[in-house]
Amino acid sequence: MKKILVYSGSNSSRSINQRLAEYAGSLAGDFPVTVIKLTDYKIPLYSEDMEREGFPEGVKDLYSLIRSHDGLIISVPEHNGSLPAFFKNILDWLSRYERSFLSGIKVFVMSTSPGERGGQSSREAAINLLPRFKGEVAGSFSLSFFGKNFSNRITDNEKDRELGNLIKQFCEDL
Repeated sequence: MKKILVYSGSNSSRSINQRLAEYAGSLAGDFPVTVIKLTDYKIPLYSEDMEREGFPEGVKDLYSLIRSHDGLIISVPEHNGSLPAFFKNILDWLSRYERSFLSGIKVFVMSTSPGERGGQSSREAAINLLPRFKGEVAGSFSLSFFGKNFSNRITDNEKDRELGNLIKQFCEDL
């Protein structure tokens, strides 16, 4: 059976994007889902000097975990209209370890924020960036006004149905 890995691109202990990602993962039906927090992997700020010394174990471990799954559900926060430096750093290390680290993996990209746009700029940035690493973006979703629209689940019934249908389609396409 195909396996799905779920995480957010946030390093916040109270990440709303992690909460949304975990909820989306719960909608995957019978598919085996692994939920992680990227902060559990010790990955320093990327530099060529550090790379010459060798790849951190956290990079190797995260790479192996990603490669052992068929699909990813990722929710990315937005910092100043773009991807957070924390998430970009993870991508930098992984792509240096293996440029095509997402080859053969389908990715569902999400975002949320407290505001009206729901992190759309970071979601779009991720959608444009992940194919460079051979990931296939196979769906996306954005949730605006997180505080108003989420309480252990999406409280806006229309948006909840939308996400449920998108995750169902994502799973069928794996």
